Amino acid sequence: MYRYDLISCHDCGVLHQHRPLQPREKARCVRCGSILYRGIRSDPRAMAAITLAAIFTFLIAQFFPIVELSVGGYSIASTLMGAIYVLWREKMEIVAAIVTLFTIVLPAVELASLFYVTLSLSRGRRPPGFDSMLRALGTARRWGMTEVLMIGILITIVKMTSLARVIVHPGLFAFAVLTLMLALVMSFDPKILWNIGEHLPGPKGMRPSQSQFNYQALAAGAPLVACHSCGLVAPEKGRHQHCERCKSALHRRRPDSVGRTWALLLAATILYIPAMLLPVMYTNSLFGKEDDTIISGVLLFWNSGSQALAIIIFIASIVVPVMKLVALAILAATAQRRSRWRPEQRTMLYRIVEFVGRWSMLDIFVITLTVALVRFQSLAVITAGPGALAFCAVVVLTMMASMQFDPRLIWDPVDTHGEKHA
Repeated sequence: MYRYDLISCHDCGVLHQHRPLQPREKARCVRCGSILYRGIRSDPRAMAAITLAAIFTFLIAQFFPIVELSVGGYSIASTLMGAIYVLWREKMEIVAAIVTLFTIVLPAVELASLFYVTLSLSRGRRPPGFDSMLRALGTARRWGMTEVLMIGILITIVKMTSLARVIVHPGLFAFAVLTLMLALVMSFDPKILWNIGEHLPGPKGMRPSQSQFNYQALAAGAPLVACHSCGLVAPEKGRHQHCERCKSALHRRRPDSVGRTWALLLAATILYIPAMLLPVMYTNSLFGKEDDTIISGVLLFWNSGSQALAIIIFIASIVVPVMKLVALAILAATAQRRSRWRPEQRTMLYRIVEFVGRWSMLDIFVITLTVALVRFQSLAVITAGPGALAFCAVVVLTMMASMQFDPRLIWDPVDTHGEKHA
């Protein structure tokens, strides 16, 4: 009653038969064009070795200073954790906690879970907690933002060159290497690891019947549902159904998807106004006190000759949030009306929203590092403002809204032409 050789399209729900691919090849959905999976080398030993190297790089990046500023006899260097601590001490605990989660905790969970699983698989055994580790890996990947942090570090360095002498430290190079290694680690598909693990014995002391899952042919014409965690396709049995393999909750469509999307979208829209109007940073210097909003920060980069950085921040902090709000409103409204209008284009719009969502955190990471580095006592001190908290909330809420929206709702009103759906 279960098939591991079937794969359901995440965006439209059409079922496809899984076929082996060569490295760098891609399998696309025949209906909406989404990438179903990629051809990669599925050697657990190679995965474990690369992940271990990424873990060592991650530790270097966390514990070594990233950059140092020197001006007027004062010198300040900061690690990422030191920058977060300064933000916490400035009574911005929520922002500090979110930055910690996205840049330290979740990348650490991803690397630790992947190394734990691949190391055991390379030894020919499925480890205890196999399913939980792979579910944690999938969640951590959706929220980890190391690549966004790296761009934020570079923008901060360019910004600081006009204020003080900038000295780079090993932490900067470690983050650069870590970004590249995580991109490689991201190519490891957890669903492949699930399939590998199903053919291996479980922990010592566990009976084979307890550790291995038996696949059977699906009954013809049976309504199907696919697990988004492990990819298993099973017959639909009604409400409160769980995956027989990984125990995740199964739903033909995400419950209350449109309603939850609208609620999160409304909250993000309300908070976007103070995020743009309230100061995100306060600067106290010999020349007085100055309040900086996101818009004034863009203008500062533009007027100082850094037009490229001004454009990057303008797109990431202003254009992208507005685009996400508008795009999610269009998707939710058309899905609610069961519209058949341009399903391919709406699916593409959903993919864009899902991809660019995390990049709006760029300004928050720049603020975090700037607040930690510019603390020259009587010369200049920068502290975070309430606009940073509002903007951080907007980013998180819009990401949650895109995750709550079920893109398969776009295709439900469309004629199926005989395709099987899950």
